[in-house]
Amino acid sequence: MTSSAHISSSQLPVVAIVVPCYKEQEALPMSLPRLLYVLDTMTARRIAAEGSFILCVDDGSPDSTWQAILKAHDEDSRVQGLALAHNAGHQYALLAGLMDVRERCDAAVSIDADLQDDPDAIIEMVNAFRAGSEIVYGVRRSRSTDTWFKRNSAHAFYRLQESMGLQSVYDHADYRLMSRRALEVLASFREQNLFLRGIIPLIGLNTATVYYDRNERVAGESKYPLKKMLAFSIDGITSFSAKPLRWIFLTGLGLLIADVAVALYVFCSLLRGDTMSGWSSIMLSVWFLGSLLLMAVGVVGEYIGKIFTEVKGRPRFIVREHT
Repeated sequence: MTSSAHISSSQLPVVAIVVPCYKEQEALPMSLPRLLYVLDTMTARRIAAEGSFILCVDDGSPDSTWQAILKAHDEDSRVQGLALAHNAGHQYALLAGLMDVRERCDAAVSIDADLQDDPDAIIEMVNAFRAGSEIVYGVRRSRSTDTWFKRNSAHAFYRLQESMGLQSVYDHADYRLMSRRALEVLASFREQNLFLRGIIPLIGLNTATVYYDRNERVAGESKYPLKKMLAFSIDGITSFSAKPLRWIFLTGLGLLIADVAVALYVFCSLLRGDTMSGWSSIMLSVWFLGSLLLMAVGVVGEYIGKIFTEVKGRPRFIVREHT
């Protein structure tokens, strides 16, 4: 294994495949052989070194995911396991795996256990790494298999991110390759509110893109239903942009201007003697302004909650066991 930022074409990199797992007891017996086949292919073609391996990170699964990892390790020592003490969340499990392998590999590839992301793209990613790229993004070639709602809501979220100043990669989730140097830079980001899709583009360095077709899950069910996706989206926006707070101020400024206009109208009506009881308009105004105030308090509270989490400085994850 080399310690330099780049390796020459004659040197074979040690590649680590990091697989965050949560309730994947059904998927792992099918996905791990496929990933091992990719490792075998890369070593046979002299694309990756013999010491390349897979690290499965059990994110506190309540089922038999850890037992499935231990069984796979007994059958093939290239499969390693890392068990977190509790369910920390996908982003933290992924970070735990990346931090664990960063000193033991030249490049790390993150991929989910459901294999919706095509494992064969790993070979292209490693080739791009050997050509000089230090971060290689796996990007879906199309979203034709998604529902109309999911496809358009996803693109709307990417556009919203860009409007708020976030550097986002369209149709990219957490399928990517990172060099050891990129992993070391990632380790210097210490925030508790983790949104890797926003952090990693900030690293810079040489990047490349590999396109692939997305598959169906090999087993199990999605760990990101609509509710979790919305929470993930809100967390990503509030972790990287203060624009929602600025929007509150601008909304308040606009309402102030409207209030001045209404006040002038009321004053002129009073001088003309045209005043009359306006219960409907008053009630609508109270409900409208009350809703805006509650929304504003909620947005401010979201940021205060993040500050609260950051200043406590608790560990982002706790490792229970390592194979």
